[in-house]
Amino acid sequence: MKPWYKDGLRFKCTGCGQCCTGSPGYVWVSDEEAVAIAERLKITVEEFIKKYTRRVGNRLSLKERLVNKQYDCVFLDGKRCTIYEQRPKQCRTYPWWKENVGSPESWTEEGVRCEGINHPDAPLISLQEIQKHLPDPKKES
Repeated sequence: MKPWYKDGLRFKCTGCGQCCTGSPGYVWVSDEEAVAIAERLKITVEEFIKKYTRRVGNRLSLKERLVNKQYDCVFLDGKRCTIYEQRPKQCRTYPWWKENVGSPESWTEEGVRCEGINHPDAPLISLQEIQKHLPDPKKES
């Protein structure tokens, strides 16, 4: 059965930075991502982990800073990501998260937070492109 967005969805990143700020949360960082970000910052992986992450259980999450009563990603500068090319997969796949595309209502609700969702100038993103970013249900347990 095809998903409700079988004909695609409109999205265009506007660079507003809203997906990098708001309520406290987690941006998970894999070992490979930690290495790539550390290399970009020209520091050791150990320095990166100590300065920019926090341990949550057995996982690493990027730290946040409290700015104007909002929690900004530690790498958000104004409205721009300072590690954009090496940002974690969680960031690269936004807004194509299953909770955002689960229903037309959830997509519209996320559009309140993200001005790029259904933006008037947004291209139509195909079902195939959207599915590239969603987790593989066969790999989820």
